[in-house]
Amino acid sequence: MVVAPVVMFFIVLIAAHLLDPRCGTPGDSGGCEMGAASIAIFSMLPGLAVGVAFALIQGYRNRAK
Repeated sequence: MVVAPVVMFFIVLIAAHLLDPRCGTPGDSGGCEMGAASIAIFSMLPGLAVGVAFALIQGYRNRAK
């Protein structure tokens, strides 16, 4: 739940700055940064789901031993 939003924030921010020449200019008013922040916020639940699935798989493997 922590790793996925951080990774998604930087991926979206880097992609926005590489693909959109308006990002980072005074006329942008933080639009690219807000897009990256909203993607990071919405990626928390999928990050939680991946973490829970990983913990369950690891728990089942340890129990089987």
